[in-house]
Amino acid sequence: MTSPQQPQPQPEPNAPAAAQAQPMPPAPPIPPAAPPQQQPQAQGRPQAGRPDEPAPAKEAGTMMLQAQPLPEAQPQAPQPLAAHGPGNGPGNGGGTMMLQAAQPPAPAPQPQPAYAGAGAPQGRPPQQPAPNWQSGGAGYVSPIPVRRTHLGHALASEWTKIRSVRSTIWTLSVMVVLILGIGLLAAVALSSPDREVQPKLGFSFLGVLLGTLCVIPLGVLVISSEYGTGMIRTTMTACPGRARVLAAKAIVFFGLAFVITTITTTLVALIFDGMLYGPDPTSDQWFRATVGVGLYVSLLGLLALAVGSLLRHSAGAISAMLGVVLLPMLLAVFMLGSESLKEVSKALITYSVPNSLATLYDNPFLGTETGPQGWGPLWILAGLTAVVLGGAFAAQAKRDV
Repeated sequence: MTSPQQPQPQPEPNAPAAAQAQPMPPAPPIPPAAPPQQQPQAQGRPQAGRPDEPAPAKEAGTMMLQAQPLPEAQPQAPQPLAAHGPGNGPGNGGGTMMLQAAQPPAPAPQPQPAYAGAGAPQGRPPQQPAPNWQSGGAGYVSPIPVRRTHLGHALASEWTKIRSVRSTIWTLSVMVVLILGIGLLAAVALSSPDREVQPKLGFSFLGVLLGTLCVIPLGVLVISSEYGTGMIRTTMTACPGRARVLAAKAIVFFGLAFVITTITTTLVALIFDGMLYGPDPTSDQWFRATVGVGLYVSLLGLLALAVGSLLRHSAGAISAMLGVVLLPMLLAVFMLGSESLKEVSKALITYSVPNSLATLYDNPFLGTETGPQGWGPLWILAGLTAVVLGGAFAAQAKRDV
């Protein structure tokens, strides 16, 4: 803006800020003078310091207000007002005045509302970065509810795995068909009024013997398939406790195999008892032909799971287990023709898996005078399974995945 201005005395450069802030006394009136002829200047600002155009002693000037940014250093005392242009000496007329604006003070931080939700930290402003939760700082409280994991969580995970794959359904279905189908055929073949069968449930082991050939591969695949596909790394990441993972697999598989086998063998026992002629089985015979056989087949599958955990290869573990089940009986058959190996062949037959199953039905291959009787084969298999499963737990804790 352009306005007449009276000459004002300039403050000293080193004058204090309090003296500059005092109002200046008004100057006496100045008589009007003839305005000199001047050249037009750009943007209405007089050009100072030209010798060919003497500046008038008293005339109206142009005031320019310019804000200059403060340096980044510490704030200094406000600078005095300086006049530039023609007549900037003391006692002269108006000029261009440079006003320096001071930086406004920073506003005080406003209190922020607390976070909503259970478990959230209270009173933290959103501008602050959240602490690193991976560093394990004691001051961080996760908004997600954290619960300590236990064996029940691992059991739920393994149950989801074993019931959601097709191999489990197909393998158990084939086992049930074999046990029921072969048992029914054997009952039909032996159901004659002229034939008395004793023990009455003795020949129902034929279907169970073939059913074990389905449980063994399933026990191996429960754990070896995860090593083959690399899924075991995800399992161990979700549940770092390796003993807990192996225990959950063993419990889930053993429980599933025991329930299915016991129900199926109970149906076969009812079929034999209703269709065959002979003395009625005792309560111990009933218990061994149903629950005892279910435990034996489940332990055999658990032994296969332990071997699969040790070998970590599906084909190798299945081959090893089939050799344990079938090879002793096959070797004994070839040794029967030799007199020197007759005792060895009898021992192989007595402690073989097929003869142990027949012993639970009181129908051993070589008679009842030698070898384990009653529940004996079940305890032998339980001890063998415990030893191999303990080795699987030890190897699982030391070996890498």
